[in-house]
Amino acid sequence: MTVSPVTPHRLDPAGGCPHADNARLLAHGALATVELPGGIEGVAVLGHEALKEFLAHPEVAKDARHFTALTEGRIPEGWPLATFATVRGMTTADGDDHRRLRSLVSRAFTARRVTELRPRVEELTETLLDDLADAAADGGGVADLRRHFALPLPMGVISELLGVAPEFRDRLHRLSSQVVATDIAPEQAVAANRELVAVLAAIAAAKAQSPCDDLTSALIAAREEDGDRLSQEELIGTLVLMIIAGHETTLNLITNAVRALCGHRDQLGLVREGEADWADVVEETLRWDAPVSYFPFRYPVRDLAVGGTVVPRGTPVLAGYSAAGRDASVHGPDADRFDVTRPRRPDAVRHLSLGHGAHYCLGAPLARLEAGIALERLFTRFPDLDLAVPESDLTRHSSFVGNSVRALPVRLG
Repeated sequence: MTVSPVTPHRLDPAGGCPHADNARLLAHGALATVELPGGIEGVAVLGHEALKEFLAHPEVAKDARHFTALTEGRIPEGWPLATFATVRGMTTADGDDHRRLRSLVSRAFTARRVTELRPRVEELTETLLDDLADAAADGGGVADLRRHFALPLPMGVISELLGVAPEFRDRLHRLSSQVVATDIAPEQAVAANRELVAVLAAIAAAKAQSPCDDLTSALIAAREEDGDRLSQEELIGTLVLMIIAGHETTLNLITNAVRALCGHRDQLGLVREGEADWADVVEETLRWDAPVSYFPFRYPVRDLAVGGTVVPRGTPVLAGYSAAGRDASVHGPDADRFDVTRPRRPDAVRHLSLGHGAHYCLGAPLARLEAGIALERLFTRFPDLDLAVPESDLTRHSSFVGNSVRALPVRLG
């Protein structure tokens, strides 16, 4: 059985809300052929069970040497998804290389280390709530929650972990946004990638000269202690991945959770009444409106049957997290409903929005901690917080990878 539908679904480089298209594609099957920018054909795995199987399959690779169109020279310079395929780091490594790179970073995300970060996350959250209130006072009662709160919290935390000074953070976010954009012009994509690498290389060089108690210094020390353990390219690639993944996904998670609660006041009421907690809100947001919609790439190392369909060897495959989260065959006929009590149901199925298998999101515990604290403190401080514009007026991300909105104007009440 071939992947359906036969006519590839064109993924809109401008992004947009994915859920209507996801529902239509899921009605045809768990996998769908898709057209990527530049007319490159790929596959999206949409169904929960098929995605779970695919993410953990031993004959699925992350290394771009298995990407047929790339090895055949059909991917042009400045292709907007090139960084996802070619950056050197643990998300594009397999086997021993993946384990080696992951082990170097994992020490920063142990359960104990994340627990130790709680006071700092709480302190930063309170400071940012003050900033949000000031921004609303200056804006006639309206402030962009994404800019003043949802962004600087995870960016601040990951920057402190990496030892990135505050003066670099706005620039790194701007460049990260360009790197993950799918509607960016080729020359802009090349320039953004080069600038991001240059900035991180300069930060790494400064750390090499004056090491500190941070993850960047620890990675450099590991390379110097064992020269073949971490190359310069792998060091910079790891920093690229840590900066992007360390703040973009949590930024979207917090933004999407606030949107969901403002649009479902009854669910916010359940939390306040003790029928659910903030961790339930985080998990339901991850399922219902995943911060990453279609994540690139994995490649079958041979023609592979997944969910009853065959994916040809070397095909670039996207993990359809936003679709899997609303797969009614697994999450029930009310999968489209935002329900914060769902994680407590005995029949509830755990979502896949933070991955599955060997490449499960290393920063998941930190993302959950940040989002839970952020939401609790936000709605405690501003219990009447609401959107300042209708949900339909919010401008979506210019990417089919990230799933959120560009700005979130709110009234604090």
